[in-house]
Amino acid sequence: MSLRVGIVGLPNVGKSTLFNALLKKRVALSANYPFATIEPNTGIVAVPDFRLEKLAELVKIEEKMDQLPPIVPAVVEFVDIAGLVKGASTGAGLGNQFLSHIREVDAIIHVLRDFEDENIVREGSENPDSDRLTIETELGLADLQTLEKLIVAQEKQARASKDKLDSDKLQILNDIKSQLDQGKALGHYNVGDERLKEWFIKLPLLTLKPVLYVYNVAEDIYKQKLADHLNDNELVISARLEEELADLSEEERKDYLLEMGIEQTGLERLIKKAYHLLGLVSFLTAGKKEIRAWTIKKNNKAPQAAGVIHTDFEKGFIRTQVIEYAKLIEAGSYRIAKLKGWIRTEGKEYQVQDGDVVEFLVNS
Repeated sequence: MSLRVGIVGLPNVGKSTLFNALLKKRVALSANYPFATIEPNTGIVAVPDFRLEKLAELVKIEEKMDQLPPIVPAVVEFVDIAGLVKGASTGAGLGNQFLSHIREVDAIIHVLRDFEDENIVREGSENPDSDRLTIETELGLADLQTLEKLIVAQEKQARASKDKLDSDKLQILNDIKSQLDQGKALGHYNVGDERLKEWFIKLPLLTLKPVLYVYNVAEDIYKQKLADHLNDNELVISARLEEELADLSEEERKDYLLEMGIEQTGLERLIKKAYHLLGLVSFLTAGKKEIRAWTIKKNNKAPQAAGVIHTDFEKGFIRTQVIEYAKLIEAGSYRIAKLKGWIRTEGKEYQVQDGDVVEFLVNS
């Protein structure tokens, strides 16, 4: 499954700098003036996963190969979206463009300026808390406009059908509108009835998208800020440092981080948090042709996971052979894992776990 994450924030908070660092090359224009980004830049980024190389080494040895099989990681598509200003919900700045681009992503990375630099213009930015409220307010105001139209349409539908589900949909829309009217940030919303979840997920509402708040700090206080207590949906990063690290070789990057006493780059932490935010996990497949990570929703059942590889696999699913990554590495080979009885056979109700190494049996 594809994952699309939008990078948003006020102008000059470091969005494009962060985007460039993610792609490890200068793609987006990183400039010291408002709206340096107008049309969104997009780029595909691999999800860091040390397990893939270990599996490749295991397969190479077991299959007596001359070289490692190809490695295909899971990926995330990042979108660098134009800066938003106060009044965007009514078209100020590039408001209408900005909001339309956000509607097309699965999750939001909200970059907050948490550094002082007199050489970089502040365009509406005051402090992280104020900036965060500005964007949340604009998204909420935009959603109120959308909700008015949705409620009118749903009222007609409920009167015409007299179906309880249609009445429940109307109640949910009115409840969301009431909360936004009170200035509440929505985030996750529990619809209750399982039958309404698919409808709910497709609602064109910005405030229901998962958000990761990224505090962009100066290089000299980065390590200090890393020690701050953060919520699950918050992260500290130095976009400028990450952009500089992206220009180094892998070995140079490791040495530099070691000197700073930091285990992972901010980008690795960011990608993993974005993955977690959306409730995603990776299952693995391993063979001579390739070692690959596949993205699924947490608690997806085996047939759904098979369908990520090919839609026909879900329809023709019979069973799957499963072993946890750690157990396979401990065994050292598939052959030994089978002898130990560590490879299990699971059916249609099995929920695939993060790090499961699987092989699907399907009807051809």
